[in-house]
Amino acid sequence: MPFSRFRSMFNMIKTTLEWLRPFQNQRPRDKSLKGADRERFDNVLQLPQLPEMVFAENLLRLQHKNGYGIEFNALDALKRVDSENDPLQVAVSDAWKNARANCEYIKQVLKPFDWTFTTDYKGTVFAKDEQHTINIVPTTDRIDLEKLKKREKILFYQDILLFEDELADNGTSMMNVKIRVMPSGLFILLRFFMRVDNVMIRVNDTRVYHEAGTNYILREYSSRDDKVSDIKVPTFMFTDPNEICSHLTIRTEAFEKLILPCDASANLSSSPSKTATETASNSCHTDDQSGLR
Repeated sequence: MPFSRFRSMFNMIKTTLEWLRPFQNQRPRDKSLKGADRERFDNVLQLPQLPEMVFAENLLRLQHKNGYGIEFNALDALKRVDSENDPLQVAVSDAWKNARANCEYIKQVLKPFDWTFTTDYKGTVFAKDEQHTINIVPTTDRIDLEKLKKREKILFYQDILLFEDELADNGTSMMNVKIRVMPSGLFILLRFFMRVDNVMIRVNDTRVYHEAGTNYILREYSSRDDKVSDIKVPTFMFTDPNEICSHLTIRTEAFEKLILPCDASANLSSSPSKTATETASNSCHTDDQSGLR
């Protein structure tokens, strides 16, 4: 199917996968924020430290011609980091204290904050005016994972890194967003992965799905974590979020429907969408052929 025909199927978010530098050059040569970008991040976030690598120009933006849509970017993701408290210390107690005893990086932190950069960011929903606001409501509908496993032509795929930090060689903290576009719809996986060596592993996932012919988007969020001492799997799995995810305890889940303005549905097929029956509880592995897991 020509991409021009595919785009016409998605008048609800009609756009742009921004075929520009952020996609073509996912990891900029200069990995540190400088100049105006650095000043903007510092002023907005008020964090004692920023991640070692922040890709300010990397973003995924889906925008309707009437000015509404959803975007995924590093600044908004880092706004959700706790800038005043160190919640991991409470969560892991003695294991935390022992593991951080020789960590010079933490000793240098002057003000308590979540130095793992944990974020529950689910994307930024925007609109140019009240008339075109996207309505977000709780839902019992679920993303049809079985449908996503079916093989079909991949019209577009991209993996975009938003930020990353090695926690001074004490683990890793990173967030990336992947998108897969097919004739039947589009699927997005936004993932935050955190591992503090010998202490804790956490995976926060946001899945976004739009099926062609509908006037809404499904968004599912889950937060999973466990102390390393409680994870009974081979240690080689600790470094791979795709492998470890299903072995972590679900702490939080949220299921939402993003209802698009009426001008979107007017341009779409009125055929009813299939109601999914599969939950997100076991959705760490989505589709091997796509790389979206």
